[in-house]
Amino acid sequence: MHSADPDAQFAFEFWDGEAIVHGNQPQVSLRFKSKEGAKKLLRNGFLGFGEAYFTGDLEVEGDLQELLRLGICLKYDRRNLSFWQKIRFLAHSLATRNTLGRAPQNIEHHYDLGDNFYQLFLDQTLTYSCGYFTSDSDSLKQAQCNKYEHICRKLRLRRGEKLLDIGCGWGGMLIHAAQNYEVRGLGVTLSRNQYERANMEIKELGLHNSIKVALADYREIDEEFDKFVSIGMFEHVGKAFIPAFMNKLSRLLRRGGIGLLHTIGKVTESPGDPWILRYIFPGGYIPNLPEIVREMGLAGFSLLDVENLRLHYARTLDCWADNYERNLEKVAQMFDESFVRMWRLFLNASSVGFKYGSSRLYQILFSNGLNNELPLTRKHIYQDAHH
Repeated sequence: MHSADPDAQFAFEFWDGEAIVHGNQPQVSLRFKSKEGAKKLLRNGFLGFGEAYFTGDLEVEGDLQELLRLGICLKYDRRNLSFWQKIRFLAHSLATRNTLGRAPQNIEHHYDLGDNFYQLFLDQTLTYSCGYFTSDSDSLKQAQCNKYEHICRKLRLRRGEKLLDIGCGWGGMLIHAAQNYEVRGLGVTLSRNQYERANMEIKELGLHNSIKVALADYREIDEEFDKFVSIGMFEHVGKAFIPAFMNKLSRLLRRGGIGLLHTIGKVTESPGDPWILRYIFPGGYIPNLPEIVREMGLAGFSLLDVENLRLHYARTLDCWADNYERNLEKVAQMFDESFVRMWRLFLNASSVGFKYGSSRLYQILFSNGLNNELPLTRKHIYQDAHH
């Protein structure tokens, strides 16, 4: 076996005492506690790895992200197949996907774990999506505010415009737009937990006369809007429903109106990770860029700009993972030790997927039909004043 990174240093320890060490000072050691656990890994790839990890059938000592990175970087030589068979699960793409099932019960599986849980690792705005880091010194909260501002500028929001936010989460985007651009707005979510908290905060901030959040499916909305945004929701539309989503959106967004789709995506089509789909985001589907662009075109949208914020999401996830590690005892009290390990793996594997795997984070800007009033350059996105 050879590695794409010849300087990688790691060790594998087996239940019978055998150990394989690569390098003088391994950064990470993977300890198999039983033959059965190893068999599960070999049969089921990362699904088996994930199950064995959160049940305690294997232990990881050292840098978990380094182990996951090796899973993407390692290549095998057929002459060393017997060795490879012991660790071939590492060759699976570990680019876990932050996907969502679009049915309400799938939303509940993930989002209704409770605000107390999400408060342990998210920032104060409870923003559960990729931040935008304009400098190395940006805090997580600042990065999320940066993201909302970045989107507002791309949309060229103006006072009094009507904004639709599909999959609005806890309302962070709507609140930022209302406070800074004086828009009117509607957010939709399938999570009762998010719906109740978002409206409570909107009322506390005195914004309830301009924005609100509805507990609804996007297909139930029947109004017209000047601007549209969706942040981290498109992953739970489902492959079969992408055309219907685009067609519905073309009726919700006025002619010439501008929209922004912020979504995890891939360059080419590939199957979702079975461990993530089973344990973290049931029912999810990560779209690839060509199918998004194709369906937008068929729905009559004009593509304006595509930005890939891949490394911004990796940094966001690292912030979440750091916060999570500082609160492990509280997580264990809320749930149990297997949950603690499962979410640690999810956050770290997701970060590694953006750094080294096939995960991308696209912001796709478009207009409904042609809009000839837009600036000729992107200068308005980066200038100091936003009004």
